[in-house]
Amino acid sequence: MLKSLEGSWCLVLGASSGIGRAVALGLAEEGVHVAGVHFDTAAREDEVAQLVDDIRAKGVQARFFNANAAARATRARLLPELAELTGHGGGVRILVHSLAFGTLVPFLPREGWDKQLATRQMEMTLDVMAHSLVYWTQDLVAADLLRPGSKVYALTSAGTSQHLPSYGAVSAAKSALESHVRQLACELATSGIAVNALRAGTTVTPALQRIPEHAAYVARAAENNPHRRLTRPEDVADAVALLSRSESSWLTGNTIGVDGAELNAAAGAWG
Repeated sequence: MLKSLEGSWCLVLGASSGIGRAVALGLAEEGVHVAGVHFDTAAREDEVAQLVDDIRAKGVQARFFNANAAARATRARLLPELAELTGHGGGVRILVHSLAFGTLVPFLPREGWDKQLATRQMEMTLDVMAHSLVYWTQDLVAADLLRPGSKVYALTSAGTSQHLPSYGAVSAAKSALESHVRQLACELATSGIAVNALRAGTTVTPALQRIPEHAAYVARAAENNPHRRLTRPEDVADAVALLSRSESSWLTGNTIGVDGAELNAAAGAWG
């Protein structure tokens, strides 16, 4: 049975740009109050402030925190504030993990690259883009902020099974993220909490544009997609809203493609 999301709270990790931003705006359209964690320099202060104003203009509350979402100290500092915001209104109905900060360096030396991947770079990439999902979920459960009917979403990519010269550490992180989703889904099943990974199609975001090989990759994806366009952040936001309307936790532990059949059509070209 599908229910309205109006009046509930979401927590978006990576809320200031790309898919996280679109999800925050999309859920606000559904009447969902938005708590967002982002990590930006002062140069983007006005842009983030405008986003918060745009969310509030939809008639909902918005509280954004500029902090490193992967840091233990951030979780310790924000949990009491999140409990105060959401605890009396059903907790965090929707948790979205959209952290896209990782190292884009090949594993081994190659032409055009000065250095190979270092240990600290691999560990940082895995910690930010994968392990932080587990730590946030642990802390939210301990604080009784994830409750029956809550939904947890992690943003993954086709990079788990595709190769790009600079993408090895991020690919490993996304693979670990999908594994964490399956494990969390099993452990939270009896609590009525669903956990799924959303595999967005190729989406032009700031994170994608940082990949050295992104231009050629985007061109191939646009050619392959049967919809004759790339995935947009709003496509993913629509999926989050749709899936979140159900109280059921039976759809859980999956990697769900939100890509317009791009991955299925990748072997051919659709003109």
